[in-house]
Amino acid sequence: MKKWMLAALVLLPGCTVNEERPAEEQAALTNDTVDTGQVAEVIATNLTIPWDITKPKDDFFISQRGGNIVHVHPDGKKEEMQLKLKKTVSHEGEGGLLGFELDTDFHENSLAYVYHTYRDGERLLNRIVQVQKVENGWEETKELLARIPGGSIHNGGRLAIGPDSKLYATAGDAGVKDSAQNKQALSGKILRLNLDGSIPEDNPFSDSYVYTLGHRNPQGMAWAEDGTMYAAEHGQSAHDEINTIKPGRNYGWPVIEGDEKQEGMETPLFHSGEETWAPSGMAFKGGKLFVAALRGEKVLSFDLKNHEITVFYSGAGRLRDVYVSNNYLFIVTNNTDGRGTPAENDDRLLRLPLSITSH
Repeated sequence: MKKWMLAALVLLPGCTVNEERPAEEQAALTNDTVDTGQVAEVIATNLTIPWDITKPKDDFFISQRGGNIVHVHPDGKKEEMQLKLKKTVSHEGEGGLLGFELDTDFHENSLAYVYHTYRDGERLLNRIVQVQKVENGWEETKELLARIPGGSIHNGGRLAIGPDSKLYATAGDAGVKDSAQNKQALSGKILRLNLDGSIPEDNPFSDSYVYTLGHRNPQGMAWAEDGTMYAAEHGQSAHDEINTIKPGRNYGWPVIEGDEKQEGMETPLFHSGEETWAPSGMAFKGGKLFVAALRGEKVLSFDLKNHEITVFYSGAGRLRDVYVSNNYLFIVTNNTDGRGTPAENDDRLLRLPLSITSH
């Protein structure tokens, strides 16, 4: 397993479009291997730009950027589920159907939350809505927050319910850098909502959904067992970040990045230097953060105690999301998103054991 300390990162030139994967990486149709000798079990194949993994029991509901939810049964059988929304999903550039999070009482109320891009006249925007599972799909029941600035790039889009039972959402700067420093704008922020869409009374800014500011394009969130929150964020050219998230803090974009410092702004816990990770979904297990990397085409493991970065898994191309259940890590590839080189049967849902990394 490759391992290096943060101060000794292997530097690679950043770019925005993936190079072709070597032929040996494209050849595996049923299993993917990694240097550690692990074998990734293939749970489902032929997904279409999957974005967010949820797992209510032994099956999965996965959002796909084009606008639908795919139900993956325990035997790997797939069922496309219609998503009926009051505004049409606009799948343009990096926008579309993005974050998907099940309610904490999903087994009783069949509710979930969706983050999606939509068009209002000439503008692309994002909104967060509550949906409910019905017999053959999902239907919108309530709009929680709309008119989050959107665009063909930098929509953020991750949803997660924190240990405080609040709904968190990552919102990118939508290509307008300075909006990340504007406390009145919803772009370039991490947002925090009550599950009914109201503003929590203990949010750091009065009468505002803004929880933190100064973000470029955050796409991953996770909480440690002690309640500490972390987020993964795309840098402008390399300098991708893993941040410890604290309410009301300013994470610097576009003023600082990497090791740069400025009073009143936070520096990252980890960053990629001149290498590009393009980090997306994130999960926590056993003192480590597991992060899916798109441009980096691997799962990175960040040891929060020793500050070591490990390549936990690679060889399947672009990776969009990770999900921990019991002692397994589930991953979705994203080779059909227009920036990858799809192998046969892409995109796929994969499973890896975590026992070798758990404390």
